[in-house]
Amino acid sequence: MNNSLKILNTFNLKINGYKISIIKNLQKLCQLWKKYKKKHYPCLVLGEGSNVLFLNNFYGLVIINRIKGIYIRESKNYWNLHINSGESWHKLVKFTLKNKIYGLENLALIPGRVGSALVQNIGAYGSSIKDFCQYVDFIDPISKKIKRFNNRDCQFKYRDSIFKHKNYKKYIVISVGLFLSKKWIPNLRYSSLKYLKNDNITPQKIFNYICNIRRKKIPNHKIYGNAGSFFKNPSISLEKGSKLLQMYNNMPYTLQDNCIKLFAGWLINQCNFKKYLYKGVTVHSKQSLIILNKFNNSLGIDILNFAIKIYNTVGNKFDVWLEPEVIIIDSYGEINPLIFFKKNNNN
Repeated sequence: MNNSLKILNTFNLKINGYKISIIKNLQKLCQLWKKYKKKHYPCLVLGEGSNVLFLNNFYGLVIINRIKGIYIRESKNYWNLHINSGESWHKLVKFTLKNKIYGLENLALIPGRVGSALVQNIGAYGSSIKDFCQYVDFIDPISKKIKRFNNRDCQFKYRDSIFKHKNYKKYIVISVGLFLSKKWIPNLRYSSLKYLKNDNITPQKIFNYICNIRRKKIPNHKIYGNAGSFFKNPSISLEKGSKLLQMYNNMPYTLQDNCIKLFAGWLINQCNFKKYLYKGVTVHSKQSLIILNKFNNSLGIDILNFAIKIYNTVGNKFDVWLEPEVIIIDSYGEINPLIFFKKNNNN
């Protein structure tokens, strides 16, 4: 158990895996998966480890997905891209801009690979991958059967898709189909992009602006271990939201799907966590939603305990119970976060 996963998780945790294998084709992926499953070892697929929290060493096979390939077709009105799941998401965004295929620029500089981006339904600055997804191909690595889901089949929700749920965890996303309109319309709905509203806006300017914002807000994980936003932004009922807004008239919010969406970073910030350091774990000074392994020597359980402290403090203060965005993994695989974050937000 001396195969280090330290550079394969962005929290920079000093944990190991029993077996680590970089995979560049489907045949090898299925061979290894079947071999280790027959021996009753747990198996895990990682892209860049940018949205996971390991609590312990992993006693099984860790597959690093590097199955690559980008294929382009065009119709009269659309660019159609077929992308294998091991491609870097940010490099894909840069590739599309270089080839004058526009639409993904709002999703610039999000870490991870295309497969995990799809599973997570990544989103930022008024855009998400579900807006462009046409289909998803996935495989059962035991039977080697490949299936295709269209956009509706994927059941996309905020930071969620069908592939995050129990019945689909045995499948592995292998490729994604995206469609991008040839008639580009800038997406400037997000409030911080309003400054860009002028006649000279271009996809490259949006890309550059968002990259600059993200570099300022999100620390480099190689310096301070982190997984970006640890919690999702919560949605609550209009009734409950109006009561909170009466109590906290400076509370930022948006109206969405007949609910009030709050900003988890603001809620955490009201609880003074920027002054709190627990076993080398704290929140980022510029964005309280980001939990830092500040000295890169904390344990996974330290980060989890810190997150639970945030969860309980915010919940008790606002009666708003945050949901973790980060996937929690123990020695044998993914853990249901409700084991640790016990109160459901049913609002």
